[in-house]
Amino acid sequence: MPKAPVHVQVMPKRHIESVNGLTDADTALIAEMILAAKNYAAKAGIGTSGYKLVLNTGKEGGQIIPHLHMHLLGGKQLEE
Repeated sequence: MPKAPVHVQVMPKRHIESVNGLTDADTALIAEMILAAKNYAAKAGIGTSGYKLVLNTGKEGGQIIPHLHMHLLGGKQLEE
């Protein structure tokens, strides 16, 4: 269910259930996810116009899939 013209998910290969499962040892992993999203945004042509990165955590936070993933949304004016 895309929420924007560009809507992709960035996720680690290693299973981590959510942000709550991260440890200090995962600092590089999170940095890699953010940089991967930034690079994809540039390739998709939305790097300079703007985009949103979203991490949902837990059922009440909107997390549906029990695997850490980040949404990259862009390609139109997004609401806050």
